[in-house]
Amino acid sequence: MRDTTEFNASAFLKTLTSQPGVYRMYNANEDVIYVGKAKNLKKRVSSYFRKNVDSIKTRSLVNNIAHMDVTIVNSETEAFILENNYIKKYRPKYNVLLRDDKSYPFIFLSDHRHPRLGIHRGSKKDKGEYFGPYPSAWAVRESLRTMQKLFPIRQCEDSYYRARSRPCLQYQLKRCAAPCVEGYVSDEEYKQQIALARLFLKGKNKQVIDSLVEKMEQASRDLRFEAAAKYRDQINALSKVQEQQWVSGNQKEMDVFGFAYRNGVASIQGFFIRDTKLLGSKSFFPKVPAESSPEEVFQSFILQFYLAGNKTVPKEIVMPMVLEDQDAIETLLSQEAGYKIRFLRGARDERKRYLDLANTNAESALVTKQSHQKSVFARYIELEKILEIEQPIQRMECFDISHTSGQQTVASCVVFNREGPFKSDYRRYNIEGITPGDDYAAMAQALARRYKNVSDDSKIPDILFIDGGKGQLAQAEAYFEDWKHDKKPWLIGVAKGTSRKAGLETLILAGNHDTIPMQSDSPALHLIQHIRDEAHRFAISGHRQRRQKAKKTSVLETVPGIGAKRRQSLLKYMGGIQGVMQASKDEIARVPGISAELAETIYDHLHN
Repeated sequence: MRDTTEFNASAFLKTLTSQPGVYRMYNANEDVIYVGKAKNLKKRVSSYFRKNVDSIKTRSLVNNIAHMDVTIVNSETEAFILENNYIKKYRPKYNVLLRDDKSYPFIFLSDHRHPRLGIHRGSKKDKGEYFGPYPSAWAVRESLRTMQKLFPIRQCEDSYYRARSRPCLQYQLKRCAAPCVEGYVSDEEYKQQIALARLFLKGKNKQVIDSLVEKMEQASRDLRFEAAAKYRDQINALSKVQEQQWVSGNQKEMDVFGFAYRNGVASIQGFFIRDTKLLGSKSFFPKVPAESSPEEVFQSFILQFYLAGNKTVPKEIVMPMVLEDQDAIETLLSQEAGYKIRFLRGARDERKRYLDLANTNAESALVTKQSHQKSVFARYIELEKILEIEQPIQRMECFDISHTSGQQTVASCVVFNREGPFKSDYRRYNIEGITPGDDYAAMAQALARRYKNVSDDSKIPDILFIDGGKGQLAQAEAYFEDWKHDKKPWLIGVAKGTSRKAGLETLILAGNHDTIPMQSDSPALHLIQHIRDEAHRFAISGHRQRRQKAKKTSVLETVPGIGAKRRQSLLKYMGGIQGVMQASKDEIARVPGISAELAETIYDHLHN
């Protein structure tokens, strides 16, 4: 219940310091609703409590403040960093929030005798060279596929590389020189290909081609025609790639951000240029509190984007506007990066071309986003009419079960809000301790685990869909029969039709089990199909991951008291897992390091 005691702003301000720091505002439920930083805490916090405040957002924020606290720091730079850490931790309602703050992937060239190329995300701990960042893992994989066609450098894991006694299929496809096996490629030849790949990743394609032409001509003069033909094919492949490669320019390293903001929705388009190439672009849609200014939205995005995760900050960042604290943010990012960072407006030359392109993409992404929101909103309105619900539906959830013949059972729960899928609240549950194939027991366990400790009413769905017929729905009815919260979700079963075709679903209401008639072209039915299909997809992907993990896991790993060395001994002396399975207790006990007692444990575990 909300505390009616008003926040005494004047008493709080009397004792407030004028030093730099970070302030947190709390509501009556002790939730942090806003985090801010200030060069002068007293001056900044006082501005919220003036008599004439124009901003609707600020008035709404002030009305919800129950109390505040501050953290004093040594400088404005420290305040920026602490503010960003608090925003990531508390996700306050009135702050602009960057939804996607994960680190970006790189192409990694390892530091081995025979280096490998691979994808890397996270901190740069391994010895080697890093190229990027790329806007997505897909962009890295595409680049690595291209590299395989151009340079016969291994991309396999080190464990696979060390275990080879003969070349793998990649060698047969001429996509690897087989450095794992003696006699196929010399260390010097492999180093030459590594040097060419390094030049290619740095954008020096002309140098690569010139080097290959020189090697081809030398091979011809030495009458090594087979080697000359290989170089010729490599040159042709590189020329084709160069024709269809990324947009290129003269800027060596630069990030460009376009911006569009309308009707409370912000769209930010990032272009990432490294070694004169546009590696790719990405759209961002930060969560924006009502009545936020464009400058506030964009500055919050820039800070959260570069201070979150393991991102490389380029020396030049081109933006469509001047930031309020631009000088201080430049100083902060320069300190974090270890070199001078400059913010540019892109007023002329190639920067302007990139900025115009980024702004165009941001505007296009915004139009698409708002069109999608209108479509989703219309579907919600239609569903509310059909179900005769007076209050707007804010949250819906759907459960589904996936397994193969009762094995590796996984339950999924997906969440939709007024904007569509709300993926940060998705959950999967590995179902254990039930009769294999018992979907009813699996559903009961998933429901119990999902809602066991729910305390926030906003996390309780307005509608809960159960993918299945009356049997599955009965599990939900039984669980919610003794529900102690004031808010209770509507329970609706979604049963597939006899032909299992979309549009023929039967919707079953809990309690009387009446069916809800809907036309196959109804927007409301399309919304239900969407959440049902999303639950199905999420359950299947979780089940496949679990099944794949089970395939890779040795049955010996589940035996208590058996570590890696003992597993290795067992497999070595028994000739593999089949030999272990067929061995008696006495035969297992003869393996070095295995006692008679442990042999009995192993035998019982494998056979019972």
